[in-house]
Amino acid sequence: MNVVYPQSDIVIAKTCGCSSGKQRVTYAFSADFHSLCMDKKDLLSAEIAACEKLSKYATAESESEVIAKEIAELKMALDLMT
Repeated sequence: MNVVYPQSDIVIAKTCGCSSGKQRVTYAFSADFHSLCMDKKDLLSAEIAACEKLSKYATAESESEVIAKEIAELKMALDLMT
């Protein structure tokens, strides 16, 4: 049986940290078996998609800045790998 998941649903992004302190973006796999079959390029692409989805729901300006910085860093890392 083949199960197909959309690329953006493989990784879930969340912001954590105090609003006055250092915030960061954390990631979690939506299912455990995804961690076994993904290469680095697929993982970075999934993290970018998860961050872009998260940016739609950011309420504070500080969260938006952290997410935008994370997206820029992930895109740069993906460009360096290709």
